[in-house]
Amino acid sequence: MSAVPAAAAEIPLSRRRRWSALRGVGVGGWVSLAVLACLLLVAAVGPLLTGEDPNAVDLSYAYAAPSGDHPLGRDANGRDLLARLIYGARTALIDPLVLVLVATFLGTVLALAAVWYGGWFDSLVSRCVDAIFAFPGLLLAILATALFGAGLTAAVVALAIAYTPYLTRIIRSAALQERALPYVAALRVQGARSIVICIRHILPNIAPIVIANGTLSFGYALMDLAALSFIGLGVQPPTADWGAMVSDGVPGIIQHYPQESIYASILIVASVAAANLLGDRIVGRRETAS
Repeated sequence: MSAVPAAAAEIPLSRRRRWSALRGVGVGGWVSLAVLACLLLVAAVGPLLTGEDPNAVDLSYAYAAPSGDHPLGRDANGRDLLARLIYGARTALIDPLVLVLVATFLGTVLALAAVWYGGWFDSLVSRCVDAIFAFPGLLLAILATALFGAGLTAAVVALAIAYTPYLTRIIRSAALQERALPYVAALRVQGARSIVICIRHILPNIAPIVIANGTLSFGYALMDLAALSFIGLGVQPPTADWGAMVSDGVPGIIQHYPQESIYASILIVASVAAANLLGDRIVGRRETAS
């Protein structure tokens, strides 16, 4: 009988360590978070930042040099590069964010259910995860666009399906360790419902690993979707997108006008680097805290 109170006494300690791994990510982590936040803010309020139409073609100003009205110059079709970069942030950042949120939600639900119920259900989830791992995400997205037509919708759905097993496996491992702790047994003895234990206790305690891997996945998703747009299977013209802009700027490189490809590439690299650094800092902080 004395074991239950002793285990129950560990619950407050568990709660105190829930978000400890999210603090102290260092200067690099906060800078990365600030970069991502600023870019996402630009994507959200893009039309308010520029009065230029990103799709307005004026061939008489093809490859025009930077000016007061067009700080970054124009592309081969005379379109304002700054406006296209700002509007391109929407497809370049919002779609990967939606993809990762969907995959993280599905992966978390599957992982918690598999760990809690165990047995045949855990085995079924594990086998399904292993089976989907056999299909590379980018190839699955290319197949989806081939079947349903070029565009981001099919690609985002396909990549969300491909990313879910990866997140499920990692979250399941963390949840499995958490479920074995004494406070979970104490809560069960006290009559707490399974869904309450999972949502109010296990999930917050593994939140750092969920957030870290979701952040890392955001960088990978951004690169995958940019690659699809680069080869013409993602965002379709004339919609602005960073990956498509890298591709559209290739002829300009030959003509000594590399600005379009360079600007879009810098934004892609900065976004991916910030996401990876932030994810690595959260993981490193969690391992230190544990």
